Amino acid sequence: MRLLFAGTPTAAVPSLEALLASRHEVVAVLTRPDARTGRGRTLTPSPIKERALEAGIEVLTPATLRDEKTVAQIAALTVDAAPVVAYGALVPPALLDVPTYGWINLHFSVLPAWRGAAPVQRSILAGDEVTGATTFRIEKGLDTGPVFGTLTETIRARDTSGDLLGRLSDVGAGLLVRTLDALEDGILSPIEQSTDGVSHAPKLEVEDARVRWEHPAYAVDRRIRACTPAPGAWTTTPDGARLGLGPVTLTTETLPAGTIHVGRKDVLVGTATQAVRLGQVTPAGKRAMDAADWARGARLPSGEPLTDGLVLGA
Repeated sequence: MRLLFAGTPTAAVPSLEALLASRHEVVAVLTRPDARTGRGRTLTPSPIKERALEAGIEVLTPATLRDEKTVAQIAALTVDAAPVVAYGALVPPALLDVPTYGWINLHFSVLPAWRGAAPVQRSILAGDEVTGATTFRIEKGLDTGPVFGTLTETIRARDTSGDLLGRLSDVGAGLLVRTLDALEDGILSPIEQSTDGVSHAPKLEVEDARVRWEHPAYAVDRRIRACTPAPGAWTTTPDGARLGLGPVTLTTETLPAGTIHVGRKDVLVGTATQAVRLGQVTPAGKRAMDAADWARGARLPSGEPLTDGLVLGA
C-alpha cells in the first residue's frame, strides 16, 4: 500500500521504522511544524521529520490540516492508508475519507479505556496493572473509531510513563504493520468499540504533577512515575522554591506528611501512610542530582516540611 505516515514525537519513530522496513511504501510524512526548544529556544524539527529526511521522504509540516491547500496536497498523494502515531492534531472531516482505508491510528491503551492525549500517564496514575495498544480507524469522535487490533502490556511496579511508552512504542509498531498487512490482504474488518469501560485521558498539566504529601505513599509514587519524564513531578521546599522529583522508593518508616528526614545517605519524606525515599531531585535552575547531595548542599535539617503552601508536617 501507498502510505502517508502522520506522527511527531520520538514515540512515533519505531512505527515509521517498521513501515519503512515493511512491504508498504511510505510516500510522505506528515508531522507538526518545527518547534522552539531548550533554553536557547532553538527552532527544532520533530524526531519524525528528522528520520523522514534521512530516509529521503517528502515531509509535510502544515500549521493546520483544515486549509484547502493542505487538503488538496494530501489528496494529491493518492495514498491507500494514513497510519497515525501521536501526530498531535485532529484530522478534520474533510480528510477522513481521502485515503482508501482511512486514517489508521495506533493508540497506546486498550480502547475504550483511556481515550485522549495521555493514556500512558493516566493508566499509571490510576494504578492499572495492564495496559496495551490499539489500532483503529479515526472518525469524528475522539478515539471512538472501530478497532482493528489490540495487544496488552503489563505495567511494571517501577515503570515511569517514559519506560512504559517506550515498550508500547516498540510492540505497537508491529501491531500497526500487521494491521496494514491484513487490511491489504482483505482479511481484517474493524469492530465497533464497546460502550462499557470508557475512560478518558486528558493531558496532564503542570499542576497535575504537583505531589500531595497528604496522600498515601502509593499515590505519591504513582503520581511521580506517571509524570516522569513529562510534565515532571514537583514539590516546593521550605523556602518556597520548586523542586523537581524523580521516582521514589516506598519505605516502612513513618513521618508526618510532608516532613523531611535527612539521613547520612538518604532523604525521606512523610506521606499519609509510610515515608518515601527520594531519588533524583532537580532544584530550580540546576541539573538533576541525588537527593542526599541536594539536602547537604541546601543544608536542610530534618523536620522541615515540604509545604506546597500548606503546613503538612508536625
